[in-house]
Amino acid sequence: MLKSYHPEFLTATILNWKHLLNDEFKQVLINTMRWLVTQKRCRIYGFVIMPNHIHLLWKIEDGFDRANVQGAFLSFSAHEFKKKLGKLQLQEYKVDLVDRAFQFWQRDCVVKECWSETFLEQKLEYIHNNPLQPHWNLADLPEKYFWSSASFYENVDSSFDFVTHYKE
Repeated sequence: MLKSYHPEFLTATILNWKHLLNDEFKQVLINTMRWLVTQKRCRIYGFVIMPNHIHLLWKIEDGFDRANVQGAFLSFSAHEFKKKLGKLQLQEYKVDLVDRAFQFWQRDCVVKECWSETFLEQKLEYIHNNPLQPHWNLADLPEKYFWSSASFYENVDSSFDFVTHYKE
């Protein structure tokens, strides 16, 4: 059965809100998003990678299953995290589960379908302003935070060639 999805706002959080996502691990997420887009599994309209979570505005491509695409994103990035962590730090993510020895992502991602352009634009604005929040204070302007699609929209220039404008 052919599936068709609306754009979605997804939030994935590191287990126990730990600040795992340094620049090396943020690059893992960038590479994972680029791979998913290159494989034509999804379109990415916006994102921000924070120290302990990621917000994505994406659309699963027709014919793909959300669970599989989302699972590929989380699983691939988790395997890369595991390879890059030292033994001591890796122990912080050790779990006693039947299907895994380590867990990096909290189990249930938050997914909200964007039924209207207004809602989608609100979520995109939220994503881009997230690093400016007082409790983060990671940048003074959205486009100055590197790990975000804000520069794509503000400057129509970005290091992130996998991002598609949401009006396309």
